[in-house]
Parts: sequence; structure tokens; C-alpha cells
Amino acid sequence: MQGQSRYKKRRKLIAEINVVPYIDVTLVLLIVFMVTAPLLMQGVEVELPQAPSTPIDAVKDEPLIVSIKADGSLYLNLGAKPDSPVTLASVTDRVAKVLVQKPETAVLVWGDKNIPYGEVVSLMTSLQGAGAPAVGLVTETP
Repeated sequence: MQGQSRYKKRRKLIAEINVVPYIDVTLVLLIVFMVTAPLLMQGVEVELPQAPSTPIDAVKDEPLIVSIKADGSLYLNLGAKPDSPVTLASVTDRVAKVLVQKPETAVLVWGDKNIPYGEVVSLMTSLQGAGAPAVGLVTETP
């Protein structure tokens, strides 16, 4: 008799979803995004001057960033090779082409703190001549 009662007793099915694997995947993705987020910043490594300033408002389009290193070489965050130096004529030509298509695009200058002031001003006037209504200077907060 005892053997028959064992077979008649059925186990109830559990209808729960095991969420532990989903949590593991989510945590791994979070770590991957935290590691790769700083690498997404485009531009050339320059020593920015420090200044107490207010940040600009968020814009829809990604700004054009023109970097000028301490040796005077120019870099533009457009094209296939944003880390290769370009000439001033090439920078103004490419910026003018972008601003014709998207006139609301912001133009920012990343100037090394050791570059002479005259070269930064010359670059800014060239960018304004290319059609940029205003050129912003990027600084680091102290």
C-alpha cells in the first residue's frame, strides 16, 4: 500500500522564471559600458587650460572639434582618421562644408595651454570665416 501512495502523489509544476542569468548578463553589460564609455571621447590629447566657466547647453548634433597641440599641429574630429594632423586650409574647407549642410552645428576649439595665444586666435578667425557663427573654447574646470 505504501508504494501505491507514492505514485499517486503528483508534484505541482513551478511556473516561475529564473531571473538570475538575466541579472548576470545585465551586470556584465554594465561593466562593459562603464569601461568603454571613456574611450568614446573623440579628439587628440591636449593639455587644456583650466578656467571656471559654465558648460554649454546640450545640442542635438555632435559638435565639430578642432584640436591644436602645443607644436601647432591641427586635428579635426571628422573623417576616417581624426587623429591625423591636417592643414588649416583643410580644416576650414571641411568645416565650411559641414556648416552648409548643418548650420546649427557647434564648433569648438581644444587648444593646448602651451600654444601661443595668437595661433588660437588665428584658428578661431579662420573658423569664423568658414561660416561658424560662434567658436567655443574648451577648458577644464579647476
